[in-house]
Amino acid sequence: SAEHLIREAEKWIYQKKLLINQSHRSSIIRLLISMLQEKSAETQEHSGRMANHCRWIAKKLHLSDEMIDDLILLSMLHDIGKVGIPDTILNKPGPLTAEERLIINRHPEIGYRIAQTVPELRQVAVYILAHHERWDGTGYPKGLRGKEIPIASRIIALVDAFDVIITGRTYQPARSREEAIAELRRCSGTQFDPELVAIYVQLLVEEA
Repeated sequence: SAEHLIREAEKWIYQKKLLINQSHRSSIIRLLISMLQEKSAETQEHSGRMANHCRWIAKKLHLSDEMIDDLILLSMLHDIGKVGIPDTILNKPGPLTAEERLIINRHPEIGYRIAQTVPELRQVAVYILAHHERWDGTGYPKGLRGKEIPIASRIIALVDAFDVIITGRTYQPARSREEAIAELRRCSGTQFDPELVAIYVQLLVEEA
């Protein structure tokens, strides 16, 4: 039908436009990632593991290819707002003060504003803004609850937490896979989407 042909033509034009813009977009993303890696403990290996795990969950949920692409970008750029946080706070080995915690909690909003400046990242910017929201509504910056939180943000929060637990940070030593899985289960229904926790834990157990 004519309608079908129009849809196919629009899809083809969109794909061609993506190919033309891909090099430009990739250079911007590489710049943002290099800035983040210089600033914080985020590494290419961390992002790569997260991307793989996000892909697992997305495929289990039958999410679209577009959403999978956004999740991969999100795995690389979710913490880009940390480039706006002072090093003394970001890399502090001990506990943060209440004032320092308020400063570091601004990084989703800073990241949102950075990503908003790149047209191709505007949807990902929304997910960056919400990646520290919690299922029970006690997260930040907006206090979103349950499925008010975009699913990409719910997935990245879960996957990021698991990888941070097993690899460790300056403020906490690495723990075992089993301990990480136990922590995800403990926070199911409070910090994390319980349905996603069940799916992710099953995938982790099957991989072991």
